[in-house]
Order: sequence, then C-alpha cells, then structure tokens
Amino acid sequence: MAKKRKKTKTGQRITDRKAPGLPTVPYASPDGRMTLDLRCAMTPKTRLVYAETVGGELAQAAKTREDVWHRAVEFLFERLVVGWTVDDVPTTGQKALIARFRVASPEERTWIRTALREHLTEWFPEMQAP
Repeated sequence: MAKKRKKTKTGQRITDRKAPGLPTVPYASPDGRMTLDLRCAMTPKTRLVYAETVGGELAQAAKTREDVWHRAVEFLFERLVVGWTVDDVPTTGQKALIARFRVASPEERTWIRTALREHLTEWFPEMQAP
C-alpha cells in the first residue's frame, strides 16, 4: 500500500497514514541474554529471491556450500529481524542490525541460525532453512 505524503510549508514531507504493523514474534536465547524479534510475514518476491539464493543461480555462483549457507542466513536476518537485544542493549533499524550481525560472535551467530530455523519451521514451512 502506497503512503500518501504531503509537504509542509518548509518543504518537508509528512506521512498521512502508516503502513499496518506486521506481527512479530520474540525469540529468547536459552541463557536469556539475547532476544530477536522476527517478522511473521514475507512477500512472495522475497520468498522467490531467497529460493534463488539457496538453490538457484545465485547459489551456483557461490564458491562453496558454506558460502551459500552464510548468504542464506544473512538474507533471512535482513528480511525478518526487526529488533535484537543483547545484554539489555536493543538494536533496531536495518543498518544497525546488519552491522551488529556482522560483528556477532560465533555463539551469537549459532543462536541466530537456530532461531531463524525455528521461525521458518513455524511460519514458513515451505521454505528451506539454512
């Protein structure tokens, strides 16, 4: 749905209506240190691009199976994660989230993959989990 926009006297744009809020589900790590908020909706186009990343032309262009796997995890992280809290420090916004993901420890990445797999199984069973 397109947003209607108006310009103020200063030339700034304001939004008349907001897009409806998409549902999210929180996933907490076993130790309670981290929480991920994941979207429960994905567009058909996003699903198609993910399928190509995992098993299509993009996967064939990757050098190794591990590279495809990392690309798939990062793709899902970018599309599904709307918030990540680590040790009571929240991170939101796409740029901040992906920057935080790229410096995550191996243990954090392992837990993120586990949460993404669980989320795909529950909300998107037709999609192949990384």
